[in-house]
Amino acid sequence: MKKFFKNLVFGCSLVFAATSVLSAQQPSINNFRPYDKSGIGMFESPKDKNIPKFDGIKVRFGAGFTQQYQLLSHSNNPYDSSVYKLKTITGGFGTAMASLNMDVQLEQGIRLNVTTYLSTRHHNEAWVKGGYIQFDDLSFLGVDALDDIMKYLTIRVGHMEINYGDAHFRRSDGGSTLQNPFMENYIVDGFATEIGADILFRSSGFLAMAGVTNGAIKGSVDAVNQTPIDQDTSKAPAFLFKLGYDDKIGDNMRLRVTGSGYMISSAQSNTLFGGDRTGSNYWMVMEPTNASYTSNAFSGRVNPDMKDKVTAFQINGFFKVSGLEVFGTYETATGRGPNDKDPSDITGKTALDRSFNQIAADALYRFGAKENVYLGARYNMVKGKLLASNTTEQSINRIAIAAGWFVTDNIMIKGEFVTQSYKDYPKKHILSEGKFDGVVFEAAVGF
Repeated sequence: MKKFFKNLVFGCSLVFAATSVLSAQQPSINNFRPYDKSGIGMFESPKDKNIPKFDGIKVRFGAGFTQQYQLLSHSNNPYDSSVYKLKTITGGFGTAMASLNMDVQLEQGIRLNVTTYLSTRHHNEAWVKGGYIQFDDLSFLGVDALDDIMKYLTIRVGHMEINYGDAHFRRSDGGSTLQNPFMENYIVDGFATEIGADILFRSSGFLAMAGVTNGAIKGSVDAVNQTPIDQDTSKAPAFLFKLGYDDKIGDNMRLRVTGSGYMISSAQSNTLFGGDRTGSNYWMVMEPTNASYTSNAFSGRVNPDMKDKVTAFQINGFFKVSGLEVFGTYETATGRGPNDKDPSDITGKTALDRSFNQIAADALYRFGAKENVYLGARYNMVKGKLLASNTTEQSINRIAIAAGWFVTDNIMIKGEFVTQSYKDYPKKHILSEGKFDGVVFEAAVGF
């Protein structure tokens, strides 16, 4: 453990020197959501006012780096412990993860974003997460009426992180973990990148968003494969919406409340609850003995496998007064996979929809004039028909207690104690009476 902290301090010193040089050379990008500490508490990218006149293309490079050390243990109690035996794990470092961000000012109020995963748990090689163009100004068209409308609108087009719910703004994403006060994302992680467009309206604190996407993590012109349960070969678009209010109340209080929805009727490869291509930050917990770091990359999470169709809603609340910060989520979803069948139908051709509910609540207190130190706790619970092969409900509960320190605006060190338990899983399942707990430490950089 001494060696861990020694290496951590040395690494942070090197990164501090590098980020100081890079930050001093960064150009200004319009309507930009920062990757460092200044982006905390920010959800959608801002709508800047008094933008300076465009004087040529500007390119900004940023990055996120994360290194972890974990001391977690796990256990289960299936009917046959030799068949459903858990992988033996010990304390140790996870593979360092890194992300590269490129933001380009293309024209007045028009910017491009491309994010590349350089190294993650799920994929060690570099590959592109996605890219999109954002329009906050259409003055290049020379239409005065559009100038007035665009004071309130933001338009995004491309292959991008969909704006479903608010929790995805506070999650870890490969090497970009600095803005997540905890180690991991929710048990059911509502996050995906899809090809499409959305329009966001904002005025006097009120916001409304509508979007449409291809409903899949990648592009394809293939027909949907038929199954005994679903004979439909057509692909339906996914529709999104968000309504809410976000504004200051007095001098030192802020309130944000939003409701979001996501709906797709025919996909068979939808990944709303499995769109992360980086991996969990709890390494190898509750995994079988033959598990690998890439194939079993999402330890501690549960994907309900609603790949054929899904209707999901998420309600979020965010409240901040002085150093106190509270963020809550209620989520409900109904859907099915392409082979989910009604066990009461002997023909095996009747589809069966399943549903689950998820709640999560974070409470943090950030100390000091610059709020560089924080303590926080999170409760996360999922309950519902999470298994296609089982008609009963399962539940998973997590409690996490975390502390963090921003060494600078670009460097953070954090630690967390976590305990997670699994209930009502069938005896012939590796998660039967499962549990894991322990501590995880993380050093993160973002600029």
